[in-house]
Amino acid sequence: MAKLARELSIFADESGGRGGTSRYYLLTLVFHNQADSIAEKISAYEQSLLAANLPNIPFHSEPLLNGHGPYEHLPLESRKKLLYAFNILTQRLPIAYRTFVYRRREYDNPLALSAKMKRDVSNLMFDNLAFFQSFDDVKVYYDHGQDIVKRALDQSIGFVLSKNAVEQRHTSMSDYRLEQVADYLCTIELAAVKYAAKENGGTYDKFFGSIGAFKKNWLKQARRKQMNTASLG
Repeated sequence: MAKLARELSIFADESGGRGGTSRYYLLTLVFHNQADSIAEKISAYEQSLLAANLPNIPFHSEPLLNGHGPYEHLPLESRKKLLYAFNILTQRLPIAYRTFVYRRREYDNPLALSAKMKRDVSNLMFDNLAFFQSFDDVKVYYDHGQDIVKRALDQSIGFVLSKNAVEQRHTSMSDYRLEQVADYLCTIELAAVKYAAKENGGTYDKFFGSIGAFKKNWLKQARRKQMNTASLG
């Protein structure tokens, strides 16, 4: 019997705004070995939403926190429950992630920022080269929202691995739950940066509580999924 091809999916999300006015820019990569099915866990998540009378809509953290878009008419308590439910789903998924944090003032232009991203992603892959090379296919899922991210992913992954093993795919928040997981984890890591700088503000306080509560609960739980080769098997 022919050996099944091993496939790794990488889902990318960024935080920082296209206008370049945010102090911080974050890039989050979520890694998923396709041999590990997530169908049952996603089904359980969706059943939990149904049981709690919560809408089953694509998770998107920024409008959820601010009450915009599809969350506009949902009360605060319902949005809190949606956030918590997605946190539970993330904990149960067989994934790992890594987030890179950049301070905009340290980069003269977008090309310099993209070059730093390329180095960071390349170094992550070199540090775990045996793991990444164990896959026959590595597929990158990104909605291509920002050129600096697409350029960094193209160059770093294509540089470290065979270019033939990398397939760029266009996705959207409604297509893949794992893309939504990348969005969620990016938000948690941005919150960690802002809490540390005492820039958290009222919205974070409403959803995550004090810095102590945030670290003990949300951040600690998320970072159990930080990348190491053991976690990805």
